[in-house]
Formats: sequence, structure tokens, C-alpha cells
Amino acid sequence: MGSIIEKYIKAPVEAAPLAVFRIFFGLMMLFSIIRFWSYGWIDKLYIQPKFFFSYYGFDWVKPLGIYTYGIFFICGLATLFVALGYRYRISIVIFFLSFTYIELMDKTTYLNHYYFISILSFLMIFLPANTYFSIDAWKIKNKAFQYIPAWTVNSVKLLLGIVYFYAGLAKLNSDWLFRAMPLKIWLPSKFDIPFIGGLLGQEWLQYAFSWSGALYDLAIPFLLLVKRTRPYAFLLVITFHVLTRVLFPIGMFPYIMIVSALIFFDTDVHQRILNGVAKIFKIDVGRFRNNKEFKYLTPLRRKLVLGVISTFFLIQLTFPFRYLLYPGELFWTEEGYRFSWRVMLMEKTGYAQFKIVNGDTGRWFYVDNSDFLTPFQEKQMAFQPDFILEYAHFLKNHFEKDGHKNVQVYVDCKVSLNGRLSTEFIDPNIDLTSQKESFLHKNWITPFKDEIKGI
Repeated sequence: MGSIIEKYIKAPVEAAPLAVFRIFFGLMMLFSIIRFWSYGWIDKLYIQPKFFFSYYGFDWVKPLGIYTYGIFFICGLATLFVALGYRYRISIVIFFLSFTYIELMDKTTYLNHYYFISILSFLMIFLPANTYFSIDAWKIKNKAFQYIPAWTVNSVKLLLGIVYFYAGLAKLNSDWLFRAMPLKIWLPSKFDIPFIGGLLGQEWLQYAFSWSGALYDLAIPFLLLVKRTRPYAFLLVITFHVLTRVLFPIGMFPYIMIVSALIFFDTDVHQRILNGVAKIFKIDVGRFRNNKEFKYLTPLRRKLVLGVISTFFLIQLTFPFRYLLYPGELFWTEEGYRFSWRVMLMEKTGYAQFKIVNGDTGRWFYVDNSDFLTPFQEKQMAFQPDFILEYAHFLKNHFEKDGHKNVQVYVDCKVSLNGRLSTEFIDPNIDLTSQKESFLHKNWITPFKDEIKGI
């Protein structure tokens, strides 16, 4: 045990891998912000909508109208400074706060890789990623170190390993493995893709993709850790993520994972990368090679940082399993589904018609959801119970402000999961405004009529 702690936590290692990771992370995030802005998504997703779905406990986080562009500008500027290693600590804190604020503004836009960026940037706050090949290290000699503790590099590897391995565990379910769902629904629609499009409607290929995807996620962290298999594993990373990018509209995530996987390589690979960058920009790399080892100023600060990192990883290891605390089928109720690396595991569609009832007179009318929601918001709301509940409370408040009395809200909601027939999702006899959001089980969700076996 002592030798493991010494090798993987305490031992000094070259800082080059963390420097390369910082540079590529910052540049990828900068490109992501520019891409998001240039596609007009800030206006479409955060300015135009009349209503925004909130995460429980974060209902105070809202878009700021036209000033939302300012949040994105600050976030983008912070990514540039992170890449350059300029005032790194404050830059990565600003990036974490601004990016996480953006992520929390509307639950409709939730993606696993947004969550990944948030927790990764939080981890990077505590890493000495600016001690090598950075403006900070260039300008301030006492911030320049060639060697850093091994845990600072291994913590990034561990987080990447958790993301992959937990995504693999999540695929060990009967729908994914034995029904090839939802790939059996998605892949045939990609028939126009060159070379492979004609094969995507073949059932054998859909099963092959399902099984190989699960095996890839489970095995890739370990293949990257072993030096002998690492080059082949990295080719697998490139192949897998390029293929998923071609098949599915998942933005920058594939490229982020490809670049992140470089941290598993030995120091000489990262030195060659930095030498290439130095040659282009005429930087004297020798100035950073000072044989100095990074150490925390005080033992107390070191213990505090390691305590935060240990707590962080304890949460990351256990939080995805919180779904075990809830009854019912996870894919149906989605209680504990988010933030658990369940990536692209279900095709869920729904229909939700809301009825506004006067509790005193019994008079009622139906709501046109397009009066309040964008098509994208309505689509997401129709099959997610926490969305449905929040929207019901919004409707009650809206119509009471309009002069209606004792407003009750009921919903007729039908949902289809992974190709199954559409069935009743929410108890139509429950006044949703009588229910409060909490971490408790939502007993007004109707039971799932089938069974999905697995983790």
C-alpha cells in the first residue's frame, strides 16, 4: 500500500503532460464557446424562450437577457487565459463558475459532457497546471516547476476512467445488449452517410455497435493505462469518437475526449508536443526546465487540497448509484438518471396535454404548450417528470396572475421508451400543483409496464 501511495500520489513526475492537457483543454473550450455563439444558440436557447426549466435547488440561476452574452464572453476569455496559463488560478475559477452557470440556466440543454466539463474544471482549480510552459511560469520564477506530484496527473486519468467505465456499466442492460435499443431506432436514419450508410439498417450491425460500445467503454481506461496497449487504445479512441461524431450530433464532446486521452501517454510524447508549439511561437522551452519540484507552501494546505480531491472522487464514485434509492425503472422515472454517465441509452418520446381546472366551479380548458415553450423545450418536457411538475406549477402561477381562481393542473401524458408502445406516464387524476419537487420518489409517475434488466 505504501509503495502505491508513493508511486501514484507522492512521487514527482514531469509537469509536461498536465501542461499539454491545460493548453488543449483551454483551446477546445474556447472553440466550443465561439462555435456556440456563431451558431446563434445563445439567442435561440437563452434569449428567445419565455420560460426556463431549473435544476432543483438552483431555480435562482436564470439567463440574464441580453447580458447572457456577457457570461459567454467572460467564459470564453477565461478559456484563453487557461490555455495560455495566464493568471491561471483565477482564470480556471472564473471558467468553472461561468460555464457551470451557463449549464444551470436551463435544464432543457442538459448533456453529460457539459457536466463533465464542469467537474473537470473544478478539479483543475486544485491542480498546478500552470507550473510549466505557461505565461505564469515564464514571468514569475517562483511559480515555475518542472516536476509536480504524481496525483495531479493521475487525478485527471482517474476522472476520465470513471466517465468511460461508468458509461460502460450503464450499457449492461437488456435493452442495450439484447434489443440493440436505441441504436436500432437511430442508425437506420443515417442511411445517407458515405460508405457505411447502407449497412446501418442491418440488425447484425446494430447489435455489433451495441456490444462493441459497451466493451469499449469498460476496457478503454485500462488499455490506455498499459504502455504496451496504449498506442492501439488511442487509435480506438480516435476511431470510436470520430464514428460517434459522424453518426450523432453530440458537438465537441468526441474531440474533447480524444484530446483528453493524450494525458495517458508518457512524458516524452508531451515534450514533443510542447517542442512543436515552442518552435512555431519561438519559445525557449529550456527556460521551464529548471529541475524544481512543486511543493505546497504548508502541510496544512497540502492536506486541505488532498482532502477536497478525495471528497470529490468519493462523490464521483458513489453519486451515479443514487438511483438505487428509488423504486421503479430508472429509464422510466429518470430519478437518479442525470449526472451518472448514462450516455445515449434511451429513445424516449412523449405527449403531454395540460388541463387547467377551476377547483371551485370545475370549469376547465386545455393549454397550448407552444404559448409558453419552444418546440425543443416542449419535446424534452413531455417525457421527463421533473419538467412536467415544474411546468405545471408555472402554469398555475401564470393563470392565477391572469385572474383565474383556485387553479388546479392535470396532465394527460403518454410516453414511449425504446420503441415500446406509448403508455400512460403520469397519473391523470393527480393535481400536479399539490405535489412539490424534492429528492423523494414521485409516486404520481405510473408504473412501468415492462422490465429492463441490468445495472
